[in-house]
Amino acid sequence: MATAEELERSLASHRELRSIVRTMKALSAASIHQYEHAASALDDYFRTVELGMGAVLGRIGPPPAVRASRGAGGVTVVFGTDHGLCGRINADVATRAAEHLRLTQGAVRILAVGARLEPLLAEQGHPPHALLPAPVSAARIKSLVSRLLLTVDAWAGTAGAVSLTVVYAHHRPGGAYRVVRRNLFPLDPPRMRAAAGPWPSRSLPAFSMEPRRLLGALLREYLFVSLFRACAESQASEHGSRLGAMRAAERNLDQRIDEVTLACRRVRQGAITAELLDVVAGYEATGGEA
Repeated sequence: MATAEELERSLASHRELRSIVRTMKALSAASIHQYEHAASALDDYFRTVELGMGAVLGRIGPPPAVRASRGAGGVTVVFGTDHGLCGRINADVATRAAEHLRLTQGAVRILAVGARLEPLLAEQGHPPHALLPAPVSAARIKSLVSRLLLTVDAWAGTAGAVSLTVVYAHHRPGGAYRVVRRNLFPLDPPRMRAAAGPWPSRSLPAFSMEPRRLLGALLREYLFVSLFRACAESQASEHGSRLGAMRAAERNLDQRIDEVTLACRRVRQGAITAELLDVVAGYEATGGEA
């Protein structure tokens, strides 16, 4: 049986660990709001880009670059985490990415974001060709996406026309997530026009820039916003999973602290009872004399 000193040390250790867990829980809760705001901040802009692309594609039809063959080569961007304590999010993302890669024809290069993904993708037989660190804050997402696009451009320049797919964890309320896969390129003109929907005014859209140059500029913005939102969603999912894990850890720690506290009280009570029995036994041994 543990001594009172050992139980006191265990109790102090559990209380210190609970303080750390509470701090991590608070940081995760604040981070979720930060990344959710970053993802939703571009909604209106993304809608504008979609409308513009739908208008241009409706005027000129799919150009050759849009009809590029998926088998000619491709890039898959996979978003994970740099840190642990976030459940199975990295394993689930790696599994979904591997399922996609097994069904993809042609040479595919993998661009992973998050150090935790590298060994998991390698176990699935698809080690990443390049690895970038996950952003430490919402303000760093822009620079990360710029690096992603530069890498994709460099690979596209050496491999010709490519497809671009992104795999990430889509954040849901309550700390849940859903791993999704989105094909960003080649474009699907009917889907793009359907996504844009009817033009929101009675005036027909018009543009003076050369249509293919305008489509290229809009495509660049479309890819940037799509990757930005995927990254923000992935980070929100990471912190949502970590928040859930910290809540469970806090419940377990509170239960353990109650158990250790009760054990401490029993040991103290046992020690007090033993001392009283010693006093009574000594008193009786002396015949009850004062």
